[in-house]
Amino acid sequence: MRTATLFSSLLALVSLQCCKIKDYSLSLDVSHDELTIVQQLPSNSQGRSSSPLYTPPRIIGEKEFKTPELNILIDSMYQVMLRKSGVGIAANQIGKRLQIFIIEAKADNPRYKVLGPVEKQIFINPVITKVSETRKNFWHGCLRKKKKKRGNVATYEWLEYTCRDAMGNIKSGRLEGFAAVIFQHEFKHLMNGTYLDVAKEYSTKEELDKGIALGKIPFFEPVSDSLPLLINGYKIGQTLDEYHQRK
Repeated sequence: MRTATLFSSLLALVSLQCCKIKDYSLSLDVSHDELTIVQQLPSNSQGRSSSPLYTPPRIIGEKEFKTPELNILIDSMYQVMLRKSGVGIAANQIGKRLQIFIIEAKADNPRYKVLGPVEKQIFINPVITKVSETRKNFWHGCLRKKKKKRGNVATYEWLEYTCRDAMGNIKSGRLEGFAAVIFQHEFKHLMNGTYLDVAKEYSTKEELDKGIALGKIPFFEPVSDSLPLLINGYKIGQTLDEYHQRK
């Protein structure tokens, strides 16, 4: 019995280590159709220590740009996002601890079409370099579970960034409105965690739709510093590696 227990423990340890190695790699061992969003949010520190949603993602290195593996990873993430009718997806949402996310809002997206389209953009090793003084509220949801209550948090009205593209080129730009909201939502994933770790006020989509229509619930309106900031703790201009080291 003790031998069997020891063997099981060793097997579990090996499986965990393999999982960690796989999480940090670019390669995928599953097809696009099998890729899924990480569903469970760990409820304690022990669970978070092994969860891709709460473990620091690594940067994409110079030798990994312009590779088929990187292109396959990006394409796979995009396919999952489309299948879930999402407007953004970060690598650690599919279990990959890497500093990559994608944003795009199609004009006919059933969940967010009222906010208008956002062009497809890929951000690798992103850094936020400048932000607005003003903030707006937004009721965030997530690809994890569409029926999960949405949380009301603040995001910067606009931001400027630098990042790399799949070819390794350095890019910089400015995002405003809905695009800035999606960027900050996905950036939060790479900081580790979700809006559920920040928000103090929650509501169902049905309650929101009714309240917004009646003008009783603020939606995408200027807010004060009293509303929790989604990416609170991040120092403008620092890399994600610097952020996680400072934590």
